[in-house]
Amino acid sequence: MKKILVVEDNLEVRENLAEILELSGYEVLTAEDGTAGVDVAVSNPPDLIICDVMMPKLDGFGVLNILSKRPETADIPFIFLTAKAEKSDFRRGMNLGADDYITKPFYKDELLAVVEVRLRKSEQLRKRFDRTEQGLSAFINEARGYEELRKLSDERKTKLYKKRETLFEEGDYPRYLYFVKNGKVKVFKTNDDGKEYIISLATEGEFVGYVDLIKDTKYSESCAALEDTEVSLIPKDDFQALLHANRDVASQLIKMLASNVSEKEEQLLQLAYNSVRKRVASALLLLHDKEGKSEFNILRDDLARIVGTAKESVIRMLTEFKEDGYIEITDGAITIKNRQKLEHMPG
Repeated sequence: MKKILVVEDNLEVRENLAEILELSGYEVLTAEDGTAGVDVAVSNPPDLIICDVMMPKLDGFGVLNILSKRPETADIPFIFLTAKAEKSDFRRGMNLGADDYITKPFYKDELLAVVEVRLRKSEQLRKRFDRTEQGLSAFINEARGYEELRKLSDERKTKLYKKRETLFEEGDYPRYLYFVKNGKVKVFKTNDDGKEYIISLATEGEFVGYVDLIKDTKYSESCAALEDTEVSLIPKDDFQALLHANRDVASQLIKMLASNVSEKEEQLLQLAYNSVRKRVASALLLLHDKEGKSEFNILRDDLARIVGTAKESVIRMLTEFKEDGYIEITDGAITIKNRQKLEHMPG
């Protein structure tokens, strides 16, 4: 049973709304003002919120502003209920991220239709999309069902990058969100001495270039193909629309990007606190997991840049791991033989 929170200071209207929704099969929570509404939404998150605009203590705009900034409530569909029909109020609400408006007095059928549509669209976008080209297309097609996102590009450009070819360079201005269709790319920084440090790797089903795109600043990193790689290019305008035009869409997009963010943070923490031996072990496990197969190839220079140390140190560690039976090296290709030992390598 879907749960709906009604935030309305007028007792008669609040009870009328609750009765209509309960008779239609919804579980209903109520709050008599904006402050109480925020408390209820946070303590017992509903599937949808109907909120009056003009209320004492905290108005509807304030309620939406607070809830949209909290991770546990940010993607809850939000419908404003108002007796005012001025365009400025509608505009302000939509700018804050409201999903729809119902104007008082309202018809029962109108209310239920709006609720049903918003719940259905929210549920469609909350489902998990495969991290493949087909999954990305399905997500964008779902997003295009929203009025404000119907102008998304019908086709995305796909480009093949040869090994070592650059996708973007530090200092460039972002034009696309990059989605790795197949292959592998590295994201790296170069210091004043020309030394390169690999910050992260991206393989099939992963995004790159989104941080500076969100910030709308020049790239702080560079990206290049580690092997022949096919990439889908999502235009900047489409990405901005997906991120800002609708809260449900934005929430799903952020979840699709989140794994990349957490992985990057973990890698930086390892670089700061772990020994070279531990970092090499972690890098080998990362590469093994990204490749999805027992054997993988990587240039020792690139492995050193991931680890953040000299190539000679990496080669020495690989030799030690081979002698200890943790890995096997055949014609340069590395195979993990004892994952448990690498995972529990002392820091």
